[in-house]
Amino acid sequence: MTSLTHFDDSGASRMVDVSRKDVTERVARAEGFVDLAPQTLDLIQNRKLAKGDVCEVARLAGIMAAKQTSSLIPLCHILPLDGVKIDIVPAPPGRLRIEAEVRVAARTGVEMEALTAVSVAALTVYDMCKAVDRDMSIGPIRLLEKSGGRSGHYIRKAPSAQD
Repeated sequence: MTSLTHFDDSGASRMVDVSRKDVTERVARAEGFVDLAPQTLDLIQNRKLAKGDVCEVARLAGIMAAKQTSSLIPLCHILPLDGVKIDIVPAPPGRLRIEAEVRVAARTGVEMEALTAVSVAALTVYDMCKAVDRDMSIGPIRLLEKSGGRSGHYIRKAPSAQD
């Protein structure tokens, strides 16, 4: 494992200097889950919640969150994202799977943007459904894949049996 890059030799926090890195195409994919009651999933799929289309609002929230990641995570770089795609699919009997893919041509990766997009989309689902289901849970949220840059291509190994 490499050393932590957000601290200098004296232990002070710092934003990593990426000015000497090459601009390359960077892509990151992350996923997260919202566990909920099967009845809640049915309400979402049939667009029967009073607040509106849960998946579309969550998708928009995730896209907006990806664009604001540097405002939320203190040492993240501001990145001019080229694309954010979010898929939200039911996984019956009581689960939604959220996947975000984020793209940029930059000197640093977009893992945090993908993870933030998934997190905020999941929180939005919770917010929109909490009136009918307070027992929802969120997680796990995890990086699936990243490419571009010096550290190369990363693909998460197959999930464990409890996922």
